[in-house]
Amino acid sequence: MSLDTATATKAPGPRFLRQFELVERVRKYDPTANEALLNKAYVFSIKAHGDQKRHSGDPYYAHPIEVAGILADLHLDVATVCTALLHDVLEDTDTTFEQLAKEFTPEIAELVDGVTKLGQLSIPNATRERAQAENFQKFVLAISKDVRVLLVKLCDRLHNMRTLQHHPKPESRKRIATETLDIYAPLARRVGMDRVCAELEDLSFRYINTSAFESIERRLIDWRETQGEAISEISTALRTHFDKAGIKARIYGREKRAYAIWRKLQRQNISFEDVADIYAFRIIVQNRDVCYQALGLLHSVYRAVPERFRDFISVPKPNGYQSLHTTIRTPDNRRVELQIRTERMEDVAERGVAAHWAYKNDSYAYDPDRALESGGDPLKRIRPLVEMMEQSGDADEFLEHAKLEMFTDQVFTFTPKGDLIALPRGAMPLDFAYAVHTKVGDTCIGALVNGQKHPLRKVLKNGDVVKIIRGGEAEALDGWENLVVTGKARSALRRLTRTGEAEEFARTGELLAKHAFAREGLTFSDALMRDAVKRSNAESVEDFFEDLGRGKLSLTAFMELVFPARKKEPTKPIQLRREVIQDSTARLYVKGDGLREGVSLHLSGCCSPIPGDRIIGLQNTDDDKGGIKIHTIDCETLSSTDVDPEDWLDLGWRRSADQSSATGRLTVTVEHVPGALADLTKIIGESEGNLVNIKTVKRSPIFFDMVMDVEVRDNRHLVQIIAALRASAYVISAERVRGETVTTK
Repeated sequence: MSLDTATATKAPGPRFLRQFELVERVRKYDPTANEALLNKAYVFSIKAHGDQKRHSGDPYYAHPIEVAGILADLHLDVATVCTALLHDVLEDTDTTFEQLAKEFTPEIAELVDGVTKLGQLSIPNATRERAQAENFQKFVLAISKDVRVLLVKLCDRLHNMRTLQHHPKPESRKRIATETLDIYAPLARRVGMDRVCAELEDLSFRYINTSAFESIERRLIDWRETQGEAISEISTALRTHFDKAGIKARIYGREKRAYAIWRKLQRQNISFEDVADIYAFRIIVQNRDVCYQALGLLHSVYRAVPERFRDFISVPKPNGYQSLHTTIRTPDNRRVELQIRTERMEDVAERGVAAHWAYKNDSYAYDPDRALESGGDPLKRIRPLVEMMEQSGDADEFLEHAKLEMFTDQVFTFTPKGDLIALPRGAMPLDFAYAVHTKVGDTCIGALVNGQKHPLRKVLKNGDVVKIIRGGEAEALDGWENLVVTGKARSALRRLTRTGEAEEFARTGELLAKHAFAREGLTFSDALMRDAVKRSNAESVEDFFEDLGRGKLSLTAFMELVFPARKKEPTKPIQLRREVIQDSTARLYVKGDGLREGVSLHLSGCCSPIPGDRIIGLQNTDDDKGGIKIHTIDCETLSSTDVDPEDWLDLGWRRSADQSSATGRLTVTVEHVPGALADLTKIIGESEGNLVNIKTVKRSPIFFDMVMDVEVRDNRHLVQIIAALRASAYVISAERVRGETVTTK
């Protein structure tokens, strides 16, 4: 049965792929595609969703049809395209899993079930964040069974983001965009789908920080007008050089996207004009050998920038990406980034894991051999998420670690045998140990980096060869929070800590319970405890006592579980507020090995630490206050002091610091034009910062320098505000100030 004739007679409506168009799109790359199955899934989706509408007013079935079209553009198999057509019928219609399995295939039914959103999750008193975390756990499990679940979900989210402007609530648009940027875009990058990732990032950026997005877009428009002629000249020169050398090459340019520029402004101390790779050229050649031949040609006719060369062909990225990256200087001293790769490498770079679908044994499906030929299996990057889930204590902790694991740049390190270990930038030897194997990390007591012994706090660099020194027992090291950055290592170390502390907390809880009984003149008994466990969420008496010892269960709640007839005391609502961290409250937010009760802590003025900064402690010898001074790890005072690094105290921020605020100081140079100051204060407000002080320290007819004190949640929040300011057309520079003294000029 076909719906094409019926839909053609209706009044003009929203444009989406017609039935024959979708089938033809699939047949172009898979001539043996099961047309009957595709047609059946198309019709089934329309009938199942019936009169359901989207926020835009379009029929709901237009959404799964468009998702199927995106997957067809990525050249996925028929089962995956059918899954896209059916991916919402289990949640949004009366269709059952059994019906899907009968009407189509068990394979398609399982895929649809894996993709289905979990709106029906029953979690007592669940927050939206908690539900998101539980959802993500199940999603990762489904991915680990079949990567096609991830591909459908990514394309589902991509189409939702393309139509997000129709959502009626601004706060919902921002929430969906934030979830996309935190979870789905990094997942797309993790499996090499750069095309999907880049679009998800830009669409999310548009809703999360509209002013910054629009500012960068305006700067890009101006940049194109001024640089268009120069780009054309460079392109012509490149083609001329390759033609003379007899090298066949396809050359085209690509412009850096707004979010990628924003991220660069965040992470590097540069202005918009200093972004060297706003426009880059891709040079596509016949094979791997010609890639290096082309590189030699370019370096012979242009001056290369040595520190900008990367060989991702001999050492591919973990997601399978391969290319040669180099930056050259043209005769007029322009820096130009070039990416040299083969057509196959280009396909993998754009489509990632989706590029590994091909004919294998007369069937069109995922081809692991082809994946290995392209530099490795991109699915390897999903497996650490499954390992983290097995080690995490709860869904919230897992989501925290997963975001940390996915949203990072990388360094490439090696085992003594030469195996490549890719780690996030800033990783240390303990991260390396856990990347090798969980047991290696659990028993790590030291490390040799390039043959020399180094402390576990040493940050690893590209090319480091790391050998882990192991001990006998598995135990968490003191101050481990400051020795790791990867989600996998944090998750494993927290598991170790939980295991070691469980018995101690259980003993503490039992003492508290017996004290509560004695205080009220009651007789403690094991039978009462067993009955109370049945009324609680605990699995055993030991878990019950552990919850009490950890403070998860108050003594009042404990006694009410033991004696249900006790009268409950009314509780007063708790008003939450963010307290600004000062010397007087530092102990509430800072923890560390070697700190004793009664020792005063002082926030050092030379570096002004805020939550999120890596911090250490030094004995205070500067004045008669005594105690410990808190410094950031990159504070200039540490490099100039005579104190041995072995005397540093490893400090860290407690979790309570997440509910506090700290004052970060910025220096901003702004154009002296009307509206500049209003734009700055608007940017800070939209970035959820609180401007508490502002001072002009230098004024001229062209610009003026200002010092701004902004209350922020942590250092990442401050970096986001700085990047937003740098994106403004009025701002010449914006920097974080390390120190308290600013001289008025």
